[in-house]
Amino acid sequence: MDVENTDCPAAEYLVKRKVLDELRLDEVAKRKTWSNKPPLGEQVKESLRCSVPKLKHTVLRWVPVFGWLPQYNFRENAIGDLISGCSVGIMHLPQGMAYALLASLPPVFGLYTSLYPVLVYFIFGTSRHISIGTFAVISIMIGSVTERLAPDSNFVVNGTNGTGSVNTAARDEYRVQIACSLTLLTGIFQILLGVVRFGFVVTYLSEPLVRGYTTGSACHVCISQLKYLFGIRPARFTGPLSLIYTLVDICRLLPETVVPELVVSILALFVLIVVKEINACYRQKLFLPIPIELFVVVVATIISHFCGLRDTYNISVVGEIPSGVKAPQVPDASLFSKTIGDAFAVAIVGYAINISLGKTFALKHGYKVDSNQELVALGLSNTVGSLFQCYSVTSSLSRSLVQESTGGKTQLAGVISSVIVLITVLKLGPLFENLPKAVLSTIVLVNLKGMFKQFMDVPMLWKSNKADLLVWLVTFISTILLNLDLGLAVSIGFAMLTVIFRTQLPSYSILGNIPGTDLYLDTDTYMEAKEIPGIKIFRSSTTIYYTNAEMYLEALQEKTGIEIGKLLTEKKKRDEKLKRKQEKEKKKAKNEAKKQKAAVSHLSTGMTEGKFSAGLKEPNQQNSVALYLSEKPRESPDEGQANWAYQHDMADSESDTGCDDGDDSITRESQHGVEEKRRTCGLTTHSIILDISTTSFVDTVAVKTLKNIFRDFGEIDLDIYLAGCQACVVAQLEAASFFSETIPKSKLFVSVHDAVLQILHQPGHPDLVLDMPCTTQM
Repeated sequence: MDVENTDCPAAEYLVKRKVLDELRLDEVAKRKTWSNKPPLGEQVKESLRCSVPKLKHTVLRWVPVFGWLPQYNFRENAIGDLISGCSVGIMHLPQGMAYALLASLPPVFGLYTSLYPVLVYFIFGTSRHISIGTFAVISIMIGSVTERLAPDSNFVVNGTNGTGSVNTAARDEYRVQIACSLTLLTGIFQILLGVVRFGFVVTYLSEPLVRGYTTGSACHVCISQLKYLFGIRPARFTGPLSLIYTLVDICRLLPETVVPELVVSILALFVLIVVKEINACYRQKLFLPIPIELFVVVVATIISHFCGLRDTYNISVVGEIPSGVKAPQVPDASLFSKTIGDAFAVAIVGYAINISLGKTFALKHGYKVDSNQELVALGLSNTVGSLFQCYSVTSSLSRSLVQESTGGKTQLAGVISSVIVLITVLKLGPLFENLPKAVLSTIVLVNLKGMFKQFMDVPMLWKSNKADLLVWLVTFISTILLNLDLGLAVSIGFAMLTVIFRTQLPSYSILGNIPGTDLYLDTDTYMEAKEIPGIKIFRSSTTIYYTNAEMYLEALQEKTGIEIGKLLTEKKKRDEKLKRKQEKEKKKAKNEAKKQKAAVSHLSTGMTEGKFSAGLKEPNQQNSVALYLSEKPRESPDEGQANWAYQHDMADSESDTGCDDGDDSITRESQHGVEEKRRTCGLTTHSIILDISTTSFVDTVAVKTLKNIFRDFGEIDLDIYLAGCQACVVAQLEAASFFSETIPKSKLFVSVHDAVLQILHQPGHPDLVLDMPCTTQM
């Protein structure tokens, strides 16, 4: 309802209840003292107990296809899945062959990768819209490993004319073994992480990190394809700065560009870009997006075959594509030790991309994606795929968007796309042997458009969150300079550091009350927030634990203006001074008493009775004075105690404020006199409330810090209260023996307002109670 268009007053509420500290809250809310969880033994027995419903639930959880396939609605979903599957299958063909080149593998292995893992994910996956298969980032990560472990220099053989040549057949065979071993190890990692419910690991890969990483990976992909566009053969570089060295070498070889190959690349790029823009502009009107990639592949293959581009113009083509599928074989486990680090990186990156896309579509269409089951499904896709000579897979952004936009409802669309790929592998593969590699490279480059658009994150993050911008930039730069594996490690480490720095550098504030309400806001942010005289309300923006506990104490002293160390030292000096003065006066009184006793004795022996009577009167007077001096330092029950918390610097305060009554006058003042003196000096703080509502847990360091605050501030007669403590934190404080006779639970309040009211209703603050009504309204 629009409030401005009605005559109804603004919503309001009134609150009237008793002030609640932790003890009263336990009585009112009836806090539970028992746990609802069964004993550990019962939990173990229950987990081992087998029943039909439990077995059914377990099977449906691990094999989701049994849950949705029997309920498949052919009338509503079949046509959409069929159209979507055909569209995605057509995209699989050129992308599979193109991305295989990124992995430094023969193109046919890209087709294998677009076939088997898709079928496995159909059975075990929980997302309905993502398209599993080859992806540029994963392909380039695989390619960096295959070229590092199987460089061309290891397969050079001598020709008949004395020149060296590369045994491409042996090289490709070994690279396939490396890729399959890496994929199997990647799948094992993902399955293990899924079984132990480690799906939350993706939460450590923030969106800026993933987007910066994929953008940097896109740059690697782009540079790796330039050699096919220009028809040159740059040297292979590995390790940090290899991308820079490769780019420099490509620039050096530009004069050797094969012009016909460059012409083919430019024509293919032009056609692909124009038609893809048409698809984007008219996506609402087109029944299906124009499959321009497939058209370009078919036309380029026909032209290359009939014009003899390979023989006439020396244009590099795909080469032999064997028909049929190969029998499964176990990858070489001896390569695990060489690829274990890369396998873990591929597993994490592949899962991060997969789950981010899956959750995006799930949120849009209103269903749930199981993050742990996605790990298992992706791991099984890689594990089974490695047996059929596939390399690591993940979901593709471009294919997933096509699968969703063309009406795909379930993963049955993936099965249809696999059928199209299977037909191609069995019968149509040899038809693409004359396809120029430059055309495949242009397909890769055009599909990187979405990733390069992520550069627009930089101005957006500059305006919204500079910490996330820093994560994005560091991830991008480290990926560019240190390659994909080291770049990912550095990026995750830096992202963790930003989290640590954010918790170590929280904002601290003094809260003030909004008059007439129970709201307490930062006085530096809100002009209407007024501090309550005599009370300081202190809040930290984050959890108090070992990394920021010391800073919390320092900020508390700075914000409240109370330097605890200085005041404790000053109090100690005053106590010592007072003690010395008392001892001195006591000694002086004792000497005076001895003198009086000696005088009485002397007069009693040498005077007459009249003189004796006159002389006796004088000593009694002197004795009474001596008695008064000896009892003077003693404090009567009605006399107030000096509160050293209000004496920030006695030398300065006495000279600046004129409050120089001295130690004796302070010890003799009543409580009313002490309060009057504090107000005169402008030092009226008597209570501090620590708002710890933002604290989600406490460790031993935090507990110790809070205990020290109560102890030190208590020594200077300052009352400390806690407010807004969560139930889990209260339980942790109890377990750490935080509460005691000196820190009772009555010092812990439900809210800041409860603590304020309790303080103001204590004796000694009658003038402030009138300014803080118990009934509040919003």
